[in-house]
Amino acid sequence: MTTLDNFSNDLAAAVERGGAGTVLVDARHRYPASGIAYAADLVLTADHVITRDDNLRIATADKKSFAVTIAGRDPNSDLALLRLSEKALTPAKVSETASKVGQLVLALGRPSNEGVQASWGIITAIGGPARMGRGGLLEEYIQTETTSYPGFSGGPLVNTSGEVLGLNTSGLARGMALTIPVKFTWRIADALAKHGTVKRGYLGVRTQAVDISESARKALKREQEHGLLVLWLEEKGPSEKSGLLVGDIIVAISGQAVGDPDDLFAALNGDIVGKSIAAEILRGGKPETLQVTVGERK
Repeated sequence: MTTLDNFSNDLAAAVERGGAGTVLVDARHRYPASGIAYAADLVLTADHVITRDDNLRIATADKKSFAVTIAGRDPNSDLALLRLSEKALTPAKVSETASKVGQLVLALGRPSNEGVQASWGIITAIGGPARMGRGGLLEEYIQTETTSYPGFSGGPLVNTSGEVLGLNTSGLARGMALTIPVKFTWRIADALAKHGTVKRGYLGVRTQAVDISESARKALKREQEHGLLVLWLEEKGPSEKSGLLVGDIIVAISGQAVGDPDDLFAALNGDIVGKSIAAEILRGGKPETLQVTVGERK
């Protein structure tokens, strides 16, 4: 057997392993989409492929069909979780290794009962945070040269061992297919399973990026070139209550430097909603730290 034969067989084996956790999702009026077995009774898929509220079904690799209900939805990340009434699925195996540019990957889908479909290529870029067409902020995304065939949205991107690297969707960037890394999709799926929604924090401020002067950088004792100038404060909002003032420059949240509004958005994840956090600011060029209780974005 040649090296090429071995390579081909390895890819086919990866598709088989990854395909075992890839399900058909029938939740819209057009052709079905795909999903990933997240737990024995839960399927993770793309939110935009769910366009009706009833008569939702999934089908597994062995062509068994199950009725499902919506356990939770998060349009900002284009993720949704579907629940079976029984524990009938074998959860997909997740990669424990971080994705890398140049890595060989496979995009899988199950848009019909004829079997799993696949395309392959390499990871061409890993980027983020980035604003998406649905109004949300994608903390990180993976771009590949795989082909996203009709019905692939909601299916997995897998490595050559068939382990899930992320969820593929064409619903975030005006039709361009992206992959949401598994470290984010699984975290959001966990929140949807517990609460049905995803909490996101807010401070009640309007800001713009500004340069930090050399003297202020020395006072901060770190090389940070940009911060966020506070232009507006919500009356009785979290920031105003904390003592933040218009004209202050926010430079870090919970120790995480923020240099543009997207950095701030990413720092305000659901884990800190309702908690008191440290907001590092420059006031008159001098560092100060305020304690802010993070509100929940509605």
